Amino acid sequence: MAMTSAPLFEMFARVPAHYDVVNRAITLGLDQRWRRLAAEQCLAHSPRLVVDLCCGTGDLALAIAGCATSVQRVIGVDYGRGMLTRAKTKSRTQRCVVHWLQAEAARLPFADGSIDCVGIAFGLRNLLFKNPLAAAHLAEVVRVLRPGGRLVAVESSQPGSTAIRSLYHLYLRLFVHGVGSALSGEGGAYRYLAESAARFATNDELHAQFTAAGFRDCASTPFLFGAVAVHAAIR
Repeated sequence: MAMTSAPLFEMFARVPAHYDVVNRAITLGLDQRWRRLAAEQCLAHSPRLVVDLCCGTGDLALAIAGCATSVQRVIGVDYGRGMLTRAKTKSRTQRCVVHWLQAEAARLPFADGSIDCVGIAFGLRNLLFKNPLAAAHLAEVVRVLRPGGRLVAVESSQPGSTAIRSLYHLYLRLFVHGVGSALSGEGGAYRYLAESAARFATNDELHAQFTAAGFRDCASTPFLFGAVAVHAAIR
């Protein structure tokens, strides 16, 4: 059954209070390192305006703002008010200047060609996996990026080894779903997370979607035996 945006919005509206704790637990703390690597790729070509799309509680936007030298503005965008509330609290604590906006990914409040880089940390799967708005989401990223602008996404992926992939899927079903549900009390959200990660596209399949949407020079850097990858593509 296709997962539409509305049920996703409802699920993730209930998890902000536990979101960071669960992320650290189910990735053994590695998610922060992967976000920092994605932030470095976002900043690789000295962008002046960077958007963290599906920013959640703001970790990628804060990582970008914390190590940026040439960026004039970092904007975190999410549909969830609860996520943005926690992101704003974290930005005040860390003394990072990030602008936060509530908006839907299919209707971004930016002019055509106005963004230098769009970064997404573990939100791309929500935009594309069994989502009837998948094409619209990618088209909207293409619309707001300037020609030559970059999309950088860190996301779960599929290990190339059949044996490792089987172990990874077992980890998703037992550990991610179990621990996420226990810590958050939201079994549905972490059942979806485990299922979507297990069934998400391979790197090649994802790059084919990027290319069809209007991106070029798609590349990925795998981590954890290919269970996670940082993707980059040029508008």
